Amino acid sequence: MESILETADWWVLGAYLLALIGVAVWVVLQKNKNTEDYFLAGRNVGWFVIGASIFASNIGSEHVVGLAGTGAESGMPMAHYELHAWIVLLLGWLFLPFYFRSKAFTMPEFLEKRFDARSRWFLSIFSLVGYIVTKVSVTIYAGGIVVSELLGIPFWYGAIGIVIFTGAYTVIGGMKAVIYTETLQTVILIVGSIIITYLGLQEVGGWEQLRLSAGDEHFNMWRPISDPDFPWTGMLFGGTIVGIWYWCTDQYIVQRTLAANNIKIGRRGAIFGAYLKLLPIFIFLIPGIIAFALAKQGVLVYEKSDEVFPVLVKTLLPVGLKGLVAGGLMAALMSSLASVFNSCSTIFTIDIYKKLRPYTDEKKLLRIGKVATSIVVFLGIIWIPIMEKIGGGVLYQYLQSVQSYIAPPITAVFLLGIIWKRVNSKAAIITLFSGLLVAVLRILAEIYQAGLSGVFLSFATINFAHMAIFMFLFSVIICITVSLFTTAPNYTSIEGLSLGTLTAEDKQLSKQSFSLFDIILSILLILVVLVILTYFTG
Repeated sequence: MESILETADWWVLGAYLLALIGVAVWVVLQKNKNTEDYFLAGRNVGWFVIGASIFASNIGSEHVVGLAGTGAESGMPMAHYELHAWIVLLLGWLFLPFYFRSKAFTMPEFLEKRFDARSRWFLSIFSLVGYIVTKVSVTIYAGGIVVSELLGIPFWYGAIGIVIFTGAYTVIGGMKAVIYTETLQTVILIVGSIIITYLGLQEVGGWEQLRLSAGDEHFNMWRPISDPDFPWTGMLFGGTIVGIWYWCTDQYIVQRTLAANNIKIGRRGAIFGAYLKLLPIFIFLIPGIIAFALAKQGVLVYEKSDEVFPVLVKTLLPVGLKGLVAGGLMAALMSSLASVFNSCSTIFTIDIYKKLRPYTDEKKLLRIGKVATSIVVFLGIIWIPIMEKIGGGVLYQYLQSVQSYIAPPITAVFLLGIIWKRVNSKAAIITLFSGLLVAVLRILAEIYQAGLSGVFLSFATINFAHMAIFMFLFSVIICITVSLFTTAPNYTSIEGLSLGTLTAEDKQLSKQSFSLFDIILSILLILVVLVILTYFTG
């Protein structure tokens, strides 16, 4: 296999990797004194770094590869997921104040403080397994594709090499190493991707020519309810349910905002992250549509959609810039991997090990955190051959469908737990287990649908995003019903953890935690989202 990079590209890529190592070494030299340092960067990170880290954690190579592939194959419907920028605002304005008041390190720990230890155990184990079989494995698979295409090395070498490189600085430096390297990676990724979009538009003949070549259907976000892949109802409502789970309750993302030393900085980080979240539409999805148009014009060729972004790099970029974009794509891979490694390590150490051995000293917990990260790195490598087998589909859609079954019960429990003080621990655990049961049944029905008929076949074939809506409604009904038919929680013990249990002091501190500037920026972002939703109507 031959590399698409030339000598100048290798120099650019080498300079980027050296800069990354420099940042990681700088962080490592500062030493992690305790678990707060290692897992939450000492709770002393600024809003710019938090926002960049949120973006970099979200944009893995599976996002770049998968979103460009989906743009080429189906056009704009997946932009609904990128417009979840407004949900990142929801994290900052609704959820984050409760997380800060609870002083929780992790999302499972917050559930224990709001409900009980059963919910904490459920979410800890569920999150760990979920991270390894979705986030780690999918990111490594997509990274293997990117690295082998760009560097001209076998899939296995590229994937394992980057996993070990990323694992090394995550194990040694902890959250601080992850969050500061992600800031550098965000800049590289955005600059490289903007260049590809610009050159692609030039190659295709400008925006109007792109619309003409790709056709109206590729620019239409609003597909009919009967559309088998992207019904607008599923994208808008089902997508929102998945979005609240991902952006507001998932350790992977929320951990970045908890690294701030107060709610104000954390919220500003979320607002900045929300603006960055709008970018993928223009720097990954639109390039996918450009590739589709260029393929129609005979300028480039790709065999399957997951190859679209590497082929664009190969075809459009001059020497030197290829190295920059190769660095950007590796940045996407490494930032996502580093985030998930660190989140797994945090959940295992704080929610499982410390729960079982509460009197373990800080130094030992740091060692356990490093060992846990190393084990996740190892499990990620084991998953590579399994992920190689799923490469036939469109990667980003695969990820969204799996998340559509995982998200609804967790979204229901967190959302209801925060907005309604009557939700009790029994309702939370029954909702979580009921949702898990339905998710497992749906996945099994999907796999074995050939032998099904009638209502069972409908259950197996209903669109994944519509399934998320039905599962969410089911979870909400279970949660409300069980809460009303069982004993109310002790409101004193959940003071400040639900809207109905806020003290006068909580409300006063909440008012002081934002300015008019924060409100204006948030309203402006919502207006931008509405403009984009209105523009892409085919």
